[in-house]
Amino acid sequence: MPIRTGSVEYTDSADRTAPTGAADAGKQQRSGRLRRRTAGAVALVSALALVAPGAVAHGAQPDPRGSRGGGTALDGVWRSDGYQEYLTVRRGELRSYEVSAAGCLPGGLRLSADRTGNDGAVPFHNAEGVRELSIRTVGGAADRARLSPAGAVGERRLGRVSSLPADCAHPPAGSPLHTFDVFWSTLHENYPFFRDRGVDWNATRAKYRPQVHPRITDDRLFALLAAMIEPLHDLHTQLRDATGKRGTLNLRPGTPEVSPESVAAIERATRAQLPATVRSFANGRVQYADLEQRRGVGYLRITGFLKYGSDGEENADADAAVLDRALDTVFTPSRVRALRGLVVDLRFNGGGSDALGIALARRLTDRTYTAYTKSARNDPYDEGSWTRGQPVRVRPAEGARYTGSLAVLTGPLTVSAGETFTQALMSRSPAPLRIGEPTQGVFSDTMDRALPNGWTLTLPNEKYADRSGRTYDGCGIPPTHHEPVYALQDLHRLRDPALKRALRELDARQPHGPARP
Repeated sequence: MPIRTGSVEYTDSADRTAPTGAADAGKQQRSGRLRRRTAGAVALVSALALVAPGAVAHGAQPDPRGSRGGGTALDGVWRSDGYQEYLTVRRGELRSYEVSAAGCLPGGLRLSADRTGNDGAVPFHNAEGVRELSIRTVGGAADRARLSPAGAVGERRLGRVSSLPADCAHPPAGSPLHTFDVFWSTLHENYPFFRDRGVDWNATRAKYRPQVHPRITDDRLFALLAAMIEPLHDLHTQLRDATGKRGTLNLRPGTPEVSPESVAAIERATRAQLPATVRSFANGRVQYADLEQRRGVGYLRITGFLKYGSDGEENADADAAVLDRALDTVFTPSRVRALRGLVVDLRFNGGGSDALGIALARRLTDRTYTAYTKSARNDPYDEGSWTRGQPVRVRPAEGARYTGSLAVLTGPLTVSAGETFTQALMSRSPAPLRIGEPTQGVFSDTMDRALPNGWTLTLPNEKYADRSGRTYDGCGIPPTHHEPVYALQDLHRLRDPALKRALRELDARQPHGPARP
């Protein structure tokens, strides 16, 4: 079925993995399994951050005693700086709890500790044995730690507290009104872009809460909650029912419709521009070709930054190994010497792991630089309060690297981790050309929060700033050279004006001047 803005029924797995962010796009902090950002927003890495030092919330008090009897150094209760979440670790078993003004709900994280790694961090894996996150203590302190979600970049600050909030001991009420209150409060306390997107969230509550009553049907309640978040036009803010078959997709206005037919048309038009030999890697999500029409120019297409294994499952560590092998094959010493230009096509990229984007950026530079600075909203009462920014660095990879002229193709179907990778290249030298249309405008990892009735709310709570402090949420990263992306007339006639523009611009930047068409 086509993917449209608003509430949709997911009829099959293909719908949920469309690169617009159905369920496979983007990055996610997810309850249950801790996955990377998926879904221009439906499945990312589980948010495990805690409250700013000294900001005691929800009745919990800092615990100066450190870990106690019989456990490991991490045993106890932890609260995050931002993310409105608590963790408990007891004898190697980790659990999560999600808090808001509407109470405390058990989170979906159920993880087990592995042996401490060489870096001193303790990895935690899910029931399938896949590492979801790692935690390390800070400088030998018993009351401070850092959490690193697998596949994400940056760390989250944890502070030890004496106990969980009292609400966490009470079973949640699954009434429609409690579901509404948790939904509204979770967004109110974590979502950082209400002002930017022109939405008065208090007025939204006043309009819709009186419509909720004990006998409201599930269909009506779902439609009501979906209507509340639709004006945000934020692909990282979504609602799914307990079956996972019904959900919202709040695309930025003007985003082209995606359907099996349009995807097939995009693939035909793209393939028509390429030579007969196209190498495919990472479960088909990474493709490379040496372009015949422009000698010395390579074409690298990335349609996602996740699920690179043949089993199609999410595994951040395994995906990183697959990508490394693919890039070793693409960036051989002989090819790097021969290349005089490289096109990176991200126009149909559903996102995934920021860490994989950074790994690719490391193959495209010979100097260390800051990709962006990442921070999270950390005050439930102040939309403008943020954690201390964490600079995410791009360091040159070992071995062969391509450091010449680069053209990046983007458009509204460049989503989430596809966008953070684009942002990571903006401070590269030489700076890349950006050709096409603005990206979708969703950058944050997302939190997947359980609602009392079994539904799931996905939302962002982070910002990614460039070296000037600018962020691109909502508007997306603009191109330096505008060209239409996947216009219907171009798809029908198998034309690709953005790729042609990239080749012309790369030619013009060569010392010998433009090449003949």
